[in-house]
Amino acid sequence: MARSYSGRMQDTTLPPLQQGPQIWLGPEMAARSDWIVPLSSAEIAEIAAAAEPLADRGADIAALTAADFPLPTLAPRLAGLQQQVLEGRGFVLLRGLPVDRWPLRLSATAFYGLGLHLGSAVSQNAQGHVLGHVRDLGLKSDDPRVRIYQTAERQTFHTDSCDIVGLLCLQAAKAGGHSALVSTGAVWNAVLQQRPDLAAALLQPVATDRRGEVPPGQQPFFTIPVLNWFDGQLSGIYHRSYVDSAQRFADAPKLTPLQREALDLFDSLCNSPAMHFLMTLQRGDIQLVHNHTLLHDRTAFTDWPEPDRRRHLLRLWLAPANARPLPPVFAQRYGSVVPGARGGVPPKNGQLVAPLSPDGGTVG
Repeated sequence: MARSYSGRMQDTTLPPLQQGPQIWLGPEMAARSDWIVPLSSAEIAEIAAAAEPLADRGADIAALTAADFPLPTLAPRLAGLQQQVLEGRGFVLLRGLPVDRWPLRLSATAFYGLGLHLGSAVSQNAQGHVLGHVRDLGLKSDDPRVRIYQTAERQTFHTDSCDIVGLLCLQAAKAGGHSALVSTGAVWNAVLQQRPDLAAALLQPVATDRRGEVPPGQQPFFTIPVLNWFDGQLSGIYHRSYVDSAQRFADAPKLTPLQREALDLFDSLCNSPAMHFLMTLQRGDIQLVHNHTLLHDRTAFTDWPEPDRRRHLLRLWLAPANARPLPPVFAQRYGSVVPGARGGVPPKNGQLVAPLSPDGGTVG
């Protein structure tokens, strides 16, 4: 039987110091290049051969399956990369998709088709968008209805509501907008070594704001520990600004002074250059990140004045059928903990769509 430490203390011992390839320090990872995987000309041609007929006939991207997007030689390589994400270092960067010469519909179709070989795409908002657009919409994060990826502000280290998050860079910012990654297990190890008195507080439930996207019958927040020890694996789920904004709800459990101190330490460790590292996404880069073993961040950015040059990334939230087991408490946020059928935000009308513009339009 799986044992967990995710709020109910079924196992009274703290998780041990974590080991394995998913435990790394930022400066060491920054000095490596094995996580950068260039796409060969033959692989790009294979992607184009699958995507172009679909794009030419205006196929509904949200209705595609992996069978609609055959990749006879690249698919086995993608399976190996998926294992590096799920079981290894926790991320990979595919480089070289020719978005600079492909129209948006073709780039979006290709990105979505590649993603289908890594997992099922789940909805990223209440509108049922399975293809997200990360772009500054001129909004401000002090509005509790706004999700920070819709701004030009720094995001802070966090996880998304899926197993794997994928980003395709269509346009880079004029300055800033760098991607940051940190190992969740490495941060846990540092907490355990520096302040073991605070470690247990990270395994206690905290309220996290849903930012207005509330499933039927649910509260406007969920209560899941930042770190969860289940079936011998440590999984994180975190967004500090959403934890803080959840305190506005009268029925949300209030953070204790000990929890605040633990979260402050957790944040300071994530923010330490000794723990995380930065990467700059180039046009045509695809970043894949495992949400349960890594936290990701994005620095603030300054955009180009020209509308067609403004920073623009496409996003996928993916649910692989071979993902790790998650504790039952994750069902508050993921809807289910069944691999391949969990994560995302339930669409209000039950329909999944793949818009080709940030405002939800389907024509690009």
